[in-house]
Amino acid sequence: MSNKILDGIMGLCVADALGVPVEFSSRESLQCNPVTNMRGYGTYNLPPGTWSDDTSMALCLVDSLNNGLDYKDIMEKFLFWANEAKYTPYDEVFDIGSATMKALMKFAHGEEPLKCGGESEYDNGNGSLMRILPVAFYLQANYGTEIYDKDEAVTIIHNVSSLTHAHKRSLIACGIYISIASMILGSYDLMTAVQLGVYRAVEYYKKNNEFAHELTHYERIYGRETFANTPLEFIKSSGYVVDTLEAAIWCLLNTNSYKDCVLMAVNLGQDTDTVAAVAGGLAGLYYGYDSIPGEWLSVIAKREYIADLCNQLYKALTDTSVKKLTSYIPYFKSAKKESVCYWNAGEKIGEKTYTMTYPVYEDKLNEFIQAFYNTNLICYNYMDIINEHGLCSTQEIAAAIDTAEFGLLKAILTGFVRQERFCDGLWVSAIEDKVFLKILQRLQQFNNS
Repeated sequence: MSNKILDGIMGLCVADALGVPVEFSSRESLQCNPVTNMRGYGTYNLPPGTWSDDTSMALCLVDSLNNGLDYKDIMEKFLFWANEAKYTPYDEVFDIGSATMKALMKFAHGEEPLKCGGESEYDNGNGSLMRILPVAFYLQANYGTEIYDKDEAVTIIHNVSSLTHAHKRSLIACGIYISIASMILGSYDLMTAVQLGVYRAVEYYKKNNEFAHELTHYERIYGRETFANTPLEFIKSSGYVVDTLEAAIWCLLNTNSYKDCVLMAVNLGQDTDTVAAVAGGLAGLYYGYDSIPGEWLSVIAKREYIADLCNQLYKALTDTSVKKLTSYIPYFKSAKKESVCYWNAGEKIGEKTYTMTYPVYEDKLNEFIQAFYNTNLICYNYMDIINEHGLCSTQEIAAAIDTAEFGLLKAILTGFVRQERFCDGLWVSAIEDKVFLKILQRLQQFNNS
């Protein structure tokens, strides 16, 4: 299974690098001389493949999340980037937004991390939106992809934005963006992921009075289903957070590949690197690393370094998910089918109609199932993977557990969890035959090694 962190972050980075040479260029000038490939020099006179603060700050966040969520550590890494040129392509910082700089200065002078971000209406640049994507991966491993029924998860999005941009308009933008990213991680098709991501975020903010009045700024995105058909001349690509989010979503909905999406974003002009980075993060997440043109990837500065950081975070978050599930090993060692489930006898409805019998499971088992859904171990194409290994029956699948590699093991676990809806009582059998226990013990072996 691909590393979705690498997909998204490299998608962001490459798009950022495409936009750097033409940052501040007008749309009209780019219509005359459009970006069609990776360029160099231009605005900052830097080689092809040079990425900017968008990628640098996202990498700060990726690196910090390796050790869990620590707002102070994130700010320290931002400061390390700004002062020491860490997380840069050529050990040089060449582009820092004013709101970000103000927040870092406040932190350097002793302010608490969550009180550093600007809260005025003038503090709604796109500086937090451009770097927020890594939060989607952290939330997936800790809360699953259905984040908008979990206040704590949404609060994390807002807090990470507030480190530099604390106005509610910026918080909403980050919330909508992460909601879309989460739906992509949930393996929805692109149109559904965008529509559902926007809808769930907006419904959350509508119910929260402190945010509801700011939603008017996002009416074009959620107010009608035809946003994708908005004429080009009405799509702005400034550094204003609402414009950036709109432009990124518009590019995503009006293209069918990573390449076309990010080129469209760059050629909108003005804040080319950030608009492209925001669009490219989602496009990379959806289309995958292999969709990024090889000739673009080949010139990306410190490409291996970026991949290493992404792989480290992937391992750290996967370890978190595995530890969460393997904590249930003692439960499955002692669980008996007689105690974990009883069968509802069915109910009479009307004169002649009766409901079917169905299993009712004990709270501890339901807790485990929910814990599974709140990890990054869900394998949405589990049937494809199981079939690729030639496993046809439940017995064959169970027999493969002890030697299964990690990808297959995730597919098997997902299958046993999700197939209950089609086969009542499958979980009972999985407990009686120690299937869940064997899967968790195998996961533990991977974690230990």
